[in-house]
Amino acid sequence: MAIPEMFEFANSSLLISLRPQNASLAVYAKCAHMPAVLIFYLVLQVINMLLGIPANITVLGLIWKNKGDSSTSDIFIVHLAILDTLFCLILPLEIASLVYLTTSSPWYVLRFFYGLKDSSPLFLSCICLDRYMAVCHPITFTKLKDKWHRSLCAGAVWLAILAYAAAKSVGNIPKFEKVFTVMILVAFAFMLFCNVSILWALRQSAPGRDERHPVKKRAFKMVLIILAIIVFNYFPPVALFPFKEYFSLEVFGCYIHYIAFGFMDVSSCIQPVLYLSREKLPKFPLCCRKTSGCADDLVLTVCK
Repeated sequence: MAIPEMFEFANSSLLISLRPQNASLAVYAKCAHMPAVLIFYLVLQVINMLLGIPANITVLGLIWKNKGDSSTSDIFIVHLAILDTLFCLILPLEIASLVYLTTSSPWYVLRFFYGLKDSSPLFLSCICLDRYMAVCHPITFTKLKDKWHRSLCAGAVWLAILAYAAAKSVGNIPKFEKVFTVMILVAFAFMLFCNVSILWALRQSAPGRDERHPVKKRAFKMVLIILAIIVFNYFPPVALFPFKEYFSLEVFGCYIHYIAFGFMDVSSCIQPVLYLSREKLPKFPLCCRKTSGCADDLVLTVCK
């Protein structure tokens, strides 16, 4: 069977073939001459699972504990943490499907969860928009401060994510991979715009002052880190996938595909770790933690 007839490359976190009877072996054999790339991908996925699950659960616990003193962005952070936790749980099934299982049924489940992860930039975009409005348009932000607006937005995002994941799970929609390419490009450009605008606003000194407020300095550094993480996680697929036609099928499927999605998928542990890095985690149990004021972070903890 010719290579074009054996494989199609859906935009997921793993190469997905048309899967003849010995599907997993076919996928493994196809990239067996590039073991370093496969090992690189699996190492990132293992790190993602080992760090991502406890980190995201800790984020959920902190937000629940401090729900009376939460920021306006926390509702999106909660949904993103839930999505990332679900994605981190699929690694055992992913490895089993790649190496051992020869049936096609697990791939429908895997494609669904890959669809969830593909759509995670939508929640990141909501977080970036919330922070952009708080810093660059504070008057409008104050008028829209009620959290029911954000709950409605989060519900709409979940509907879009589930619809995308269900369509991806089917796996036979023509040109469906173009949806991911457009979505990741638009989300990346939007997040970049929001964070650069925030950095520019925070960079400005207050009238009559030569120095920025210390809180602004801390917020500036944190948003700069967030911008670097966004570029690190999402720039590889943004830079490579629009030029898919310029790569050979073999190079794209066994090399470009795994590297790009490896960097994107590991965001499931980087994002919660970044969130926790700004929290003053106590050495005593979480239930004994005292809530802190919202003045410590101008952007990432927007006062209610």
